[in-house]
Amino acid sequence: MEEVQYTEDNIRSLDWKEHIRLRPGMYIGKLGDGSTADDGIYVLLKEVVDNCIDEYVMGYGKTIEISIRDKVVKVRDYGRGIPLGKVVDVVSRINTGGKYDSRAFKKSVGLNGVGAKAVNALSEFFEVEAVRDGKAKKAEFKRGELIDDGKIEESTKRKGTKVTFIPDADIFPNLQFRMQYIERLLWNYAYLNTGLTIYFNGEKYHSENGLADLLTANLSTEQHYPTVHLLGEDIEVAFTHTNAYGEDYYSFVNGQYTTQGGTHQGAFREAFVKVIREFYQKDYDAVDVRSGITAALSVKVMEPVFESQTKTKLGSTEIEPGGASIRSFVLDFLKRELDNFLHKNPQVADAIQKRILQSEKERKDLAGIKKIARERAKKANLHNKKLRDCRIHFQDKKEGNEDSTLFITEGDSASGSITKARSVNSQAVFSLKGKPLNCFGLTKKVVYENEEFNLLQAALNIEDGLDGLRYNKVVIATDADVDGMHIRLLMITFFLQFFPELVKAGHLYVLQTPLFRVRNKKDTFYCYSEQEKVDAMEKVGKNPEITRFKGLGEISPDEFKYFIGDSIRLDPVVIGKEHSIEQLLKFFMGKNTPDRQEFIIENLRVEKDTVAED
Repeated sequence: MEEVQYTEDNIRSLDWKEHIRLRPGMYIGKLGDGSTADDGIYVLLKEVVDNCIDEYVMGYGKTIEISIRDKVVKVRDYGRGIPLGKVVDVVSRINTGGKYDSRAFKKSVGLNGVGAKAVNALSEFFEVEAVRDGKAKKAEFKRGELIDDGKIEESTKRKGTKVTFIPDADIFPNLQFRMQYIERLLWNYAYLNTGLTIYFNGEKYHSENGLADLLTANLSTEQHYPTVHLLGEDIEVAFTHTNAYGEDYYSFVNGQYTTQGGTHQGAFREAFVKVIREFYQKDYDAVDVRSGITAALSVKVMEPVFESQTKTKLGSTEIEPGGASIRSFVLDFLKRELDNFLHKNPQVADAIQKRILQSEKERKDLAGIKKIARERAKKANLHNKKLRDCRIHFQDKKEGNEDSTLFITEGDSASGSITKARSVNSQAVFSLKGKPLNCFGLTKKVVYENEEFNLLQAALNIEDGLDGLRYNKVVIATDADVDGMHIRLLMITFFLQFFPELVKAGHLYVLQTPLFRVRNKKDTFYCYSEQEKVDAMEKVGKNPEITRFKGLGEISPDEFKYFIGDSIRLDPVVIGKEHSIEQLLKFFMGKNTPDRQEFIIENLRVEKDTVAED
């Protein structure tokens, strides 16, 4: 083996923008193309908006204006404006910012002075304009390089800061902003900052009731009692119980949505059970107390410590350095406020107890079935029959496991092609045998009695919640025909009915597969739509060979590597604010109604038109 030299010439010093561009994951997490909520392009937007929110929290500027058109992002606040002499430094000099001064930003989200610099370095165009005291300054950058350092000039504009940027296509190939992720992000800002108004592409985002509004917008089924909303200094809590399975949490720290929870969420789960037990003077099982709960929690922490740069999980154990623990802070608040509320609202107290007793009965009824189902799963030799597993598991959310994927497919030919083409390190395949059961309206008992549901639950390891989820992405891979669409709907129904938190947390996807292959002797194009086919035919020229794929089994493993590799196209399953999960399932999977018949007829007409064009 040739000896590798290690000399002074091997030592390099990178400037700030080079380092960010070389190691973007250190600053914004994974890159992605916008198909998942935690992809880098949303982190860039969030870093800019966070600065606007910090201004509002400090009492400056009640309105934020945001627009995204043709991948150009513009964010304007009406806060104090960046001090004009420091405009360039604040967005291009690492470890420079006002948030190091705790007097100015006591409980800010971003305390490391990196956010705006990362956006700057990872944008093909970045412009910042600050207005204050009747004067303005503008600076323009290209991939972090200053290209126009404007002079300070007189201005009649309202004070504040405006940032415009275009994410660099070299860093984010095939990027696409998905509006549903941005809307969810902005609504969370509105819920956490009552009185703030955000305009996004002309639409207004505003909340007067904080976390209570958040729960109302996100409830999946009917409530057992009106939302309990508790407010304190540096803490806000809202919760209710529904008939949904599992637990559903929305937790925040200093306005940051901690999607993976952390010490504050753990403290709430523990404290809630303790207060409930003490109030009813019953040693209820914690699972029964929390089953069906939907809760939102927001705390403000001095100098918060997160477990990653993207701040999705709180690691802090103290409310402030040397102060009370987060655990005792949350417990003391609930002991005082929740206990008082339950004494003053006996109807709500009775409803909570009834829900606990209902959960207790369901759990005991399922106990025997669960034991039999687990034994059956072992006897089925899961890893050899239904599941072709991968080497990475998503058990403890360690770095790198975010790439783990489980494909759920139907039929031997389709599952065989995917199995041969997959990455054995990070991609697993679960094979369905025919169409799964329509489980709309059924109880969780069916999950244990139905062999396929039981084995799928075991493969995912989600029986007791998402903490043990073995795969970050759960991908439904079916044919693009009527039967495939039906299987897709049945699987989505299964997850929404019994594991809605999996969908809400952004883990469920549908695999896009090409409809056509257009090629000649030199070039091959895979097309996912009629328009893509037309475009490919123009590129190929005369006498193209056109193949229409009718099913996954028709696609060879060699070709499948392209569709499930770096060029994979996934559609996230996202539940919007307009309809609850219960409403959606009732419409699509319940008994036939005139409304659904009309919907199907209208969509079939579109399909017929498409076929006619072929």
